[in-house]
Amino acid sequence: MPTTPVPSRVSCRWRKSSSRCATSPSMPRSSTPTSWRWLPTHLWRSTSSRGWTAPGRWPRRPRPPEAAPGLAPLCSTLSLGREWPADSRDRRNFPPVRRADRKGRSDMRWNLISVRWAGVAVLLVLLALAPAGAQHTIIHAGRLVDVATGTVTSNVDILVLGNLIEKVGPDLDVPDGAREIDLRHRTVLPGLIDSHAHICLQPEDSVRSPVLYKTHPYRTLEAMRAARLDLLAGFTTLRDLDNEGADMADIAVRDAIRAGMYPGPRLFVSGWALTITAGHMNLTGLRPAVDRKLDQLAILVDDRDAMVAAIRDQVKDGVDFIKIYATGTMRHIDRDTLEPLSQLSIEEVELMVREAARWRMDVAAHAYGGDGAYNAVAGGVRSIEHGMFLDDRTLDLMVEKGTFWSPTMTVYLPDEGADAEETEFRNRVVQRHRDTFRRAMAKNVKIAFGTDVGSLPHGEGWQELQRMADYGMAPMDILRSATLVGAELLRREDELGRIAAGYRADLIAVAGKPDQDTAALRHVSFVMVDGRVVKQDGSAVPD
Repeated sequence: MPTTPVPSRVSCRWRKSSSRCATSPSMPRSSTPTSWRWLPTHLWRSTSSRGWTAPGRWPRRPRPPEAAPGLAPLCSTLSLGREWPADSRDRRNFPPVRRADRKGRSDMRWNLISVRWAGVAVLLVLLALAPAGAQHTIIHAGRLVDVATGTVTSNVDILVLGNLIEKVGPDLDVPDGAREIDLRHRTVLPGLIDSHAHICLQPEDSVRSPVLYKTHPYRTLEAMRAARLDLLAGFTTLRDLDNEGADMADIAVRDAIRAGMYPGPRLFVSGWALTITAGHMNLTGLRPAVDRKLDQLAILVDDRDAMVAAIRDQVKDGVDFIKIYATGTMRHIDRDTLEPLSQLSIEEVELMVREAARWRMDVAAHAYGGDGAYNAVAGGVRSIEHGMFLDDRTLDLMVEKGTFWSPTMTVYLPDEGADAEETEFRNRVVQRHRDTFRRAMAKNVKIAFGTDVGSLPHGEGWQELQRMADYGMAPMDILRSATLVGAELLRREDELGRIAAGYRADLIAVAGKPDQDTAALRHVSFVMVDGRVVKQDGSAVPD
């Protein structure tokens, strides 16, 4: 039998070789006190900075302090229970493994061969995973919209290297091996930014609460599909506000897209939103005694300690920003005065903004108007969402503080089949929303295009573009709202929202002239996100 035994697959604490396995006291000690015993890879787990863990804990992968670059430490992980010198120069001091019979010598020979082949396999895998040289792509645009200057240039070339725009200009030289894309009969403009989206929300969820009828894995798959639909509609960046009780589905989809596992838009997500008991998102339609025992659509924060703790939990989960509910929802609106419920004081908003800022995050506030919206702006939020009842006092403060507004007007239109009373109420809301939008334009409030898609069917964000045009915004201003302003809201104005050298290669193309009529954006024929073509000639490109 070998003097250096292969450890069993049961858990044992990792120690230096002079120690005995905790689960096998009869195992002989190693004769090499300076070498290290390496556990099977299925037992590796990071625990502490030390080389061992407390009994019952999973051991982490040990790293010999004398380890030098090379394959010896790597190969030792691929041969269960074998001890290897940290450096090839130490082999002369490494005692030979004694074998008692022919079978032992055969085992040793095959183990050595397996190690050699394992090393070769690892090298091949590493070579396969090594990034290849980025390929140039040159796009020949018939018309190019510069949203920053408000101008349109004909016959322009866009040279893309990897995921960045390298050059923009007429008659650019085509690099050797470059891929050419002919959009000479199209208008090319930056990929659109939807500043208010819900990939974890689907239109049918307004009828039945998704926390009651859908599992989190199912909702994650729905979110992946929704993100893809919005991307193919021309929205290369989504600012996702609230996962609507889908746990970490939005974070998972964002990370999968960033890792290249799935083609989708660039996502910035808020995770769970923060609300108060009995406020917006704290209603499942069931009797209260049952409702209290169920998962909710948002995190309930009824005191300051809970507010701070919730934000820290969100940060730990990996969100990009924080969303709070500063007012109630439609059911909380006074039907006579159209005054919404105020859910938070200025001091409470300030507390949450300050805590988010600690983690270098902004706060977005769902706020319809009234005192709740004013408190949110005064408290320092980055943006107001919806805001159909914003008064002049709040709009003026928004201009003073540079607060953004994402109006999301289409989703408040009356539903087909609604009764007369509900339709009349919705029509009053729509009229106030339109008036607020026009006053905000006159005051130069920063209006960031947002659809509230999820309540609106995914892939139909063009409806909000048309709504803004119907309410009086000029086509070029609409394009700026859906590109430059959205990028500024995300604090990504140096990389998103323009077609210029050094910016991300997020491009779309349409057959018409969206700088003159945004209806052309209803049919997007070409989409590139981060240098990757996902839609061409009106059809999705296979993964």
